[in-house]
Amino acid sequence: MPENKQKWYRLSGAEGDVVVSTRIRLARNLSGTPFPAGMTGRQKQEIIRTVDRALEESGEAGDFRQIEMGELPLRSALSLAERHLISPEFARVGDGGALLLNGDESAALMLNEEDHLRLQIMRPGLDLHGAFREADRLDTLLDNRLHFAFDSRLGYLTQCPTNLGTGMRASLMLHLPALQERGAIQQLAVTVSKLGLTIRGLYGEGSKPQGALYQLSNQVTLGISEQEAIDNLAGIAAQILREERTGREQWGQNPRFEDMVWRSLGLLRTARLLTGDEFMTLISNLRLGIAMGTLPDLSLETADALIGDVQPATLMSEGGRDMESAERDALRARIVRERLS
Repeated sequence: MPENKQKWYRLSGAEGDVVVSTRIRLARNLSGTPFPAGMTGRQKQEIIRTVDRALEESGEAGDFRQIEMGELPLRSALSLAERHLISPEFARVGDGGALLLNGDESAALMLNEEDHLRLQIMRPGLDLHGAFREADRLDTLLDNRLHFAFDSRLGYLTQCPTNLGTGMRASLMLHLPALQERGAIQQLAVTVSKLGLTIRGLYGEGSKPQGALYQLSNQVTLGISEQEAIDNLAGIAAQILREERTGREQWGQNPRFEDMVWRSLGLLRTARLLTGDEFMTLISNLRLGIAMGTLPDLSLETADALIGDVQPATLMSEGGRDMESAERDALRARIVRERLS
């Protein structure tokens, strides 16, 4: 499999000023086999071999490389989670878990996470329908060979009852600095929850927002089709985009806005130490300035690549060793200076 493909998270897509990325994730289990929580190590290895064979028979195997989670240093596993290639829980799954990842890392299969298989498709920007088409294509190829557990009344059977039905989580990573500045996120969360959606922090459930980045995703999977869930998410997202852009236009008329953006760029270009929280605040301001045209010489791709590349575990994974926070802060600042010089 080619290793030099441009990674999906280094690209900017449609509506990229607000929508950083799109994800479709499907939870699936094999019929007649216990859920992972009740499986032996031998049964988990058999699941991995079975999925490998299914990929081989479908002609898709050449696009994927296999990563045994138990063989990865924890820093490398956490780096995968920081880049949203796996769930934070799967980073600590250890022996019995495996990840199948394609060349540009836009498609991933987590094996023996909460379910036997978690199929994930990622796209830059807003591309819910394109991501779902690819997820559905792979899902059908695998189902023809693996025969996923399905009930005519309950839909796809999953270990967690909240995923019954479609087993699908569709989500958008949104950059919402104007709504956050206005203090509107809490009310937004209440509103979308009434419409079957949820808004969470950067790394999903239980995580805090960083850099004004939020995940908006469907919450209802039972009694609704995949297409209905995607259309609902797309419709609500369109309203949020309008509100965010209106807020940005109003904010941009304040003389302090331009000063904030340029100060952030100055700090990022000169700092010798950058904590993770400080970096995320500054890069959020920078990303906003790029999107608003205040910084025409920089690109959203540059900002988004930096966000992924200087997270704590990723810095250590690239360095090949664990580091104390002060060493990470110095390395983060050096990388940012080099990229933005």
